[in-house]
Amino acid sequence: MDAHNEHTPYQHLTPDTILNAVEEVGFRCTGTLLALNSYENRVYHIGIEEAPPLVAKFYRSGRWSSEAIREEHQFCLALHEQELPIIAPLVDSHGQTLFTHQGYRFALYPRQGGRPAELDNLEHLEQLGRLLGRLHAIGSVQPYCHRLTLSVATWGDPSVQHILQSNLLPPGMHREYQQVSSSLLHTLQKLFQAVGPYKRLRLHGDCHVGNLLWNNNAPLLLDFDDSCSGPAIQDLWMSLSGDHYEQSTQLSYLLRGYQTFFSFDRRELALIEPLRSLRLLHHAAWIARRWNDPAFPIAFPWFNAPRYWEEHIHSLQEQLHLLQNPQQTACLDLFY
Repeated sequence: MDAHNEHTPYQHLTPDTILNAVEEVGFRCTGTLLALNSYENRVYHIGIEEAPPLVAKFYRSGRWSSEAIREEHQFCLALHEQELPIIAPLVDSHGQTLFTHQGYRFALYPRQGGRPAELDNLEHLEQLGRLLGRLHAIGSVQPYCHRLTLSVATWGDPSVQHILQSNLLPPGMHREYQQVSSSLLHTLQKLFQAVGPYKRLRLHGDCHVGNLLWNNNAPLLLDFDDSCSGPAIQDLWMSLSGDHYEQSTQLSYLLRGYQTFFSFDRRELALIEPLRSLRLLHHAAWIARRWNDPAFPIAFPWFNAPRYWEEHIHSLQEQLHLLQNPQQTACLDLFY
């Protein structure tokens, strides 16, 4: 178990602690250490003597159980064994991927570079679709046992309750947020039920442009920290952007590549806007849960301002209107 304060979980994670942790696994560090962009965990570029650098990822205490982290690692290793372009954790001589040092849990990864993905490039979208089709084919082989299953009950309800119970909502906005979020959750539940039973796969879970690089003219998928079980469309919809026509075109190329390796249940297209709504709720609650971590007010200084909450409530109202008027939902007409 991690022994660190949940609000300031990294206050004792000094450079010496980081380097000593890596050396304890068996690597000789040069002393080079560079913090990489990460809010939830702490991630560092580590120089290694007479070898390529490594990336060390120190997990936030209390977020995932060790069983859930190892389960994600095993999925990544299975993908890597099938030569999918993902970054899997290193395995030591005892078959371990999750290590501990002074109460911190961490994993080590090979350092790989690349250029930002160009998701307005239709050929790139088709390549990404092929990668996700292969990923889901492997993800369908067995279920997760210890990781989250994406649903209204796991992403929506707890997020709304946390916001309502926090002191971050400005005075006078509590009732408005409660009304729109309650209506939104009720609508989301009905829409998920209307789609009917769908296959729950092991997913990347957070497949947006920030977790993609282009390397050797192919997509490289990063950071499975939010890997979960859920519908296939969760790994597809965040690659879509633009107006109705543009998203429909993008989706056609994405699915053309995807269905080369794995079948897609087109009923799941009706979950695009519900999943977008859940992400809006979840993202706000994620920042709220971490607000006592000193890094978060620095990274999101606008979060506790009334203007943010006005815009957030307005976004939820727009999503509710869109969900209650499904003829306006983007990306569906190409397939119906």
